[in-house]
Amino acid sequence: MGHSKPETAIEIFDQLEIRSGRVVAVEPFPEARKPAFKLTLDFGEPVGVLRSSAQLTHRYHVEDLLGTQILAVVNFPPRLVAGFKSECLVLGVINPNDPGDIVLVRPDYAGTPGWELG
Repeated sequence: MGHSKPETAIEIFDQLEIRSGRVVAVEPFPEARKPAFKLTLDFGEPVGVLRSSAQLTHRYHVEDLLGTQILAVVNFPPRLVAGFKSECLVLGVINPNDPGDIVLVRPDYAGTPGWELG
């Protein structure tokens, strides 16, 4: 079985800062081109609080997300999404038959905000 992307070096992965964060606020984002939420995430020290636009509306509701832990890339430059500054990339797996169907990748143990993926 082949890969869909070219082989790369571990040094590329090592440049990503992927941390655990806790969702502290969730807002609808009707202005986004694709259905999404505005998330406020607390990554603890040294990152602090960041915001993200996340296309999670297919499987999740506000109450499913509030207080939960997620994984996100926190060292990408901010990106404007429909006038909203998205400061990190929340990680999820994408249904190959429906790109709008995303399932979060998250730590299964509470109390890990700020911990780095390694």
